[in-house]
Amino acid sequence: MSELHRIQPHTQLNLSAISADGKTYYEGKRKEAEASFKANRKELAEWQNRWYAEGKRKLLIVFQALDAGGKDGTIRRVFSGINPQGVRVASFKAPTKEELDHDYLWRIHKVVPAKGMIAVFNRSHYEDVLVVRVHDIVPEAVWRPRFEQINQFEKLLADTGTTIIKFYLHISKDEQAERFQERLDDPAKHWKFDPEDLEKRAYWDDYLAAFEEAISRCSTSYAPWYVIPANQNWYRNWAISQILVDTMRELNPQYPQSDIDPTQFTIV
Repeated sequence: MSELHRIQPHTQLNLSAISADGKTYYEGKRKEAEASFKANRKELAEWQNRWYAEGKRKLLIVFQALDAGGKDGTIRRVFSGINPQGVRVASFKAPTKEELDHDYLWRIHKVVPAKGMIAVFNRSHYEDVLVVRVHDIVPEAVWRPRFEQINQFEKLLADTGTTIIKFYLHISKDEQAERFQERLDDPAKHWKFDPEDLEKRAYWDDYLAAFEEAISRCSTSYAPWYVIPANQNWYRNWAISQILVDTMRELNPQYPQSDIDPTQFTIV
């Protein structure tokens, strides 16, 4: 699973050629995937406890997607039951005036994980080669050098003990339309709908091109991108949980050894 959706370095990505339908990649039944997801989530909780107790390494998980791609739902489902003491979620919206007064990575670097912590980014530093590009917020001479700057930034994090995993949640244009319509039809979801989402939808092809270049230029051995088919939530959740579990198994954090001899203590 960890290699199925991983984008190898120097890949010329074509998102239109990649199916957003998870059923294309899963031979079993949905119920099997959902059962496996629950088992993965339970295992992930145990690994997170070890990660926090070990207190030596850091994990950064990045989520990016087009509007209605499912970032919020993914984070809520995959990390449900994980000890919040060791996980921090950071969301990045339009930068504030203070943030604009600094370099674009300033607000990112402030919230990268500390030792023993897992940081989850809902959007990220990649907004500064995506939104700013599509909507001409800054000129190309400004955003284009950022690909290499981002690679260098992520290399710094990796070299100083941070494992980085980046997920692009890949949905089709038809699926996005259905999700927007659900937000209009369901009063409980009206708060999720923003008319600007429809304006951005008109830039679908431009956003795909921006994501394709960002992922192609910035999927590295030390900070890989994964393109996750996300039309079906059950497949998306299972695939991401499996990649995270596979990663933790490989990293294999351990509870620290104690010098305490428990036989020398009596609880009264």
